[in-house]
Amino acid sequence: MSILLVEDDRKASGLLVRGLAEEGFAVDPAYSAEEAEQYLCMQEYRLIILDWFLPGKSGVAWCEELRQQGERLPILMLTARDALQDRVEGLNAGADDYLIKPFAYEELLARTRALLRRSDISRQTSLKVADLTLDMQSHRATRGELIITLTQKEYAILEILMRRAGRVVSRNNIAESLWNNEHIGLDNLIDAHIRNLRRKIDRPGNTQLIHTIRGRGFRLTTSDTDDA
Repeated sequence: MSILLVEDDRKASGLLVRGLAEEGFAVDPAYSAEEAEQYLCMQEYRLIILDWFLPGKSGVAWCEELRQQGERLPILMLTARDALQDRVEGLNAGADDYLIKPFAYEELLARTRALLRRSDISRQTSLKVADLTLDMQSHRATRGELIITLTQKEYAILEILMRRAGRVVSRNNIAESLWNNEHIGLDNLIDAHIRNLRRKIDRPGNTQLIHTIRGRGFRLTTSDTDDA
């Protein structure tokens, strides 16, 4: 995963480059907005880590320019400015996250990974398992050539199962995602939604995809191991 680090403090930049490289990231260091623009023309990146104070054009001004140009890369803003208004200004300029100096490297790494995960999700427009497809832009499900009509909750549960295809998803997992941790009395409701999904998706003649794993939850897979 390629990261563009825009930080004019060369010592701080070097430390961050080495630390991120040890975590498996490929990092290009730039020391001004103008230099960073040249990198963007030559290389594809997954994330920009951008210092607010840069020589010449400031990081926050460059961030705003990038958003006006339609650039959608996630941007993590670094700054020593910790006033509420400064944070608001940085976020309004288009930054996706904001980290105040001095910061712990572990926090920067965690925020970097979180932004990359969010970027992966936003880039993904459809999910597919066997001949089942979920189009996340149109909110339409299809099994082969058949269009499947789903309620809002059925769609949400199916998306959770497809994102974790091959892995067991517990009733608690589903409840936490869709019902704000209000687990009491939800097991029967979740089971009812799963039955409806099975009726619509696993029709006679189709390979069964939605499986109940005894005592654990549900799994969307073409394998029927541990099916109940």
